Amino acid sequence: MFKHILVPTDGSPASQAAAAAAIDMAAESGARITALHVLPDFHVFSYSPEMLEDTREEFMHDSMAHAGKLLEGVVHAARERGVPCESVLARGDRPHRKILDAAGSHGCDLIAMASHGQLGLKGVLLGSETHKVLVHSPVPVLVFRAE
Repeated sequence: MFKHILVPTDGSPASQAAAAAAIDMAAESGARITALHVLPDFHVFSYSPEMLEDTREEFMHDSMAHAGKLLEGVVHAARERGVPCESVLARGDRPHRKILDAAGSHGCDLIAMASHGQLGLKGVLLGSETHKVLVHSPVPVLVFRAE
């Protein structure tokens, strides 16, 4: 069936549950996992260039450390189940594009991700990264709903 599953994670409980379910599925089918975390770009306005550079450096360091912890959790869980797993970091303000790019560049044949369940006007205004992936993905997308 599926041989290479992309598992985007943002560290939320819904995303962690989706990763666990994807790992179970991979273990049962003999698939491998690529865990992905998309880091946001740095944005700030400041009147002081020195402050901007210090803040940017701190942001880059802190976001990389946080992402490393998130991805290590997925890699560790996969390896405990005997599932081959690699991790990938991407940076950008359009996570759905980075998810789709990673699926293509890593040869994934399934994207397994969480939906945070934003409904109604809030969901429309905020825009769902999961929905954007569903609409634009050339490979199947398995969506795990938040409880």
